[in-house]
Amino acid sequence: MATPQILQLHVWLLDSEPPIWRRFEVSDQITLDALHGVLQRVMGWEFSHLYDFEIVGDRYASPFPVPLDGTLDATTPLLASFQLTKDTQFTYTYDFGDGWRHQITVADILPWRSDVKLPRCLEGDRACPPEDCGGVWGYEGLLERLADPEDPEYEELLDWIGVDFDSERFKVDAVNAQLQSV
Repeated sequence: MATPQILQLHVWLLDSEPPIWRRFEVSDQITLDALHGVLQRVMGWEFSHLYDFEIVGDRYASPFPVPLDGTLDATTPLLASFQLTKDTQFTYTYDFGDGWRHQITVADILPWRSDVKLPRCLEGDRACPPEDCGGVWGYEGLLERLADPEDPEYEELLDWIGVDFDSERFKVDAVNAQLQSV
């Protein structure tokens, strides 16, 4: 077995403008399904929907509750098995209804360090959109409506999204606390 390595990954929510992104590190000894769990936490999603990865020409998803047509089992292969190199890109889609597509880039491959607790988030920008808001375009519309206190549904939207929601805020410490609690 090869020596484990640390993958430094950059994930960008496609079509978000300004960009919503995170840079984080994981062991190359985790599965795609485990990477899905890390992505849920670093992005701020809530594990409420199905997902898939398109990587090295194949599509992977969880076989639970039932396998998605045309997908391979994401719970089996380790990231190391894909022989990723720096600048390799692949996609992660979460929630096929809203279509949250993410581009993941291998930013760096680092030697294993036993003193580094993984996974860990290094940095990011902007808050994750709330679940079920209609994808990137629905989120843009939601932000426009939240900027208008005269909107007839303003109070209802605030109740749904939370009065403390700030689209510009990303808290790396809070993400790392979640990652370490698992």
